Amino acid sequence: MDQDTVIGLSTQALALTLKLALPLLAVGLIIGLVVSVFQAVTQIQEQTLSFIPKVLALAAVLMIGGPWMLSELLTYTQELWLTIPDVAGSGN
Repeated sequence: MDQDTVIGLSTQALALTLKLALPLLAVGLIIGLVVSVFQAVTQIQEQTLSFIPKVLALAAVLMIGGPWMLSELLTYTQELWLTIPDVAGSGN
């Protein structure tokens, strides 16, 4: 296994991680901003107010996007397992 192979596999793994985490992070950010603006406008400074909407929104994103995320992860894992003989054989 040479350096280019390791860099390629690492790049693919990081790209997949970003692709799978981005919807969750974006929804959490948007809900957090909306709740913060609401708290600033109404002057309600309850710390737990932002927790419940975020949890509900993230659960909804996982229910809607979960099958797609699992499919992407399974595809990447299958491709990774199929390339093991090529990667292991390239060192000889």
